[in-house]
Amino acid sequence: MKSRWSQALLAPVLLFFSLFAAAQVPQPPEVAARSYLLIDVSANQVLASREIDAPVEPASLTKLMTGYLVFQALKAKKIDLKQAMPVSQRAWKMAGSRMFIDPKMQVPVEDLIKGMVVQSGNDATVALAEAVGGSVERFVELMNQQAQALGMKNTTYKNPEGLSAPGHTTTARDLGILATRLMQDFPEDLQYYSIKKYRYQGTPTANDTNRNILLFRDPTVDGLKTGHTDASGYCLIATARRDFPNLRGRRLLAIVLGATSEAARANEAQKLLNWGYTAYEGLKLFDGGQPVLEPQVWKGSEKSVKLGQARPIVLAVPTGSSSKIKTQVARPDPLVAPIQKGQQVGTLKILAGDQLLSEVPLVALQGVEQAGVFGRAWDAVRLWIK
Repeated sequence: MKSRWSQALLAPVLLFFSLFAAAQVPQPPEVAARSYLLIDVSANQVLASREIDAPVEPASLTKLMTGYLVFQALKAKKIDLKQAMPVSQRAWKMAGSRMFIDPKMQVPVEDLIKGMVVQSGNDATVALAEAVGGSVERFVELMNQQAQALGMKNTTYKNPEGLSAPGHTTTARDLGILATRLMQDFPEDLQYYSIKKYRYQGTPTANDTNRNILLFRDPTVDGLKTGHTDASGYCLIATARRDFPNLRGRRLLAIVLGATSEAARANEAQKLLNWGYTAYEGLKLFDGGQPVLEPQVWKGSEKSVKLGQARPIVLAVPTGSSSKIKTQVARPDPLVAPIQKGQQVGTLKILAGDQLLSEVPLVALQGVEQAGVFGRAWDAVRLWIK
């Protein structure tokens, strides 16, 4: 079930819903950046965008993929947070932003993560890449394999830290996929992206402050990452989580690429987040695990099956328009056992009036095995009469 739902939520082409007539769709603000993308993560819905398939240098936004692979290795217990890692000459001599570690040190993985995320340390990033991949070159191979697995079709990595290199490119769309999956797959690790200040013991206090200005300005912002090179301009992926009476923990993600300054990227991302929360409201139709319907099952060990989704079914609609939303269910009839848990056996259609806004797969929340010989025979007779 998780695989099917993940594919529906995070397909390479993120869902663009046509909400009502074009004149009724809220118009996004002017954004001073080469490209941008605003996603309602709770609803898996793009609210605003521009030039999201244009190739760009990811700069230090590259470190989101490095983080993804590090968290994946931690989850698989290939490395441990407390495990002390050596600092190679290659890591020590990295140019650009640094954590200021050196080959005399043995640095715990968790401190390297903080150095990579908070200080955007290229030295910490290379040390992590070597710890997970064995070498930087092998780690870059893993980065590109993971990008393809996530559906990031227009991304190619040449290094783990984001320094300019020929062919090291991505798009706003692909960054949206990566950031969304990072938060979904490793929610417990999002904490690192909200740390405001950090430095490793014995290192200088220089570069100890997170460059994401919004962490200091907006208490609802809890990540994710900044980036800058001469080619990329100033970039920011920012996410916020705000509570509303009808939907607690509604999360938005703003991606701003190619702004003209550190202040500009923060201002434009803040503008997008605030606009998204006011122009659209989140509408939770069903809780995760809540049955949308419970149809009859024929020839089964159970008389019915609960259909729904493991995750909440949420929709973002223009503010004030939620009363126009209605739902319909399309499913096979009759439903005949066996039915496996997680098997898609229907579709929830979400409409505004007669206009289809979205289709959500409905899966079996529990399995239903076949009945015995006599039970199947009796239901066969009943179906024939029906």
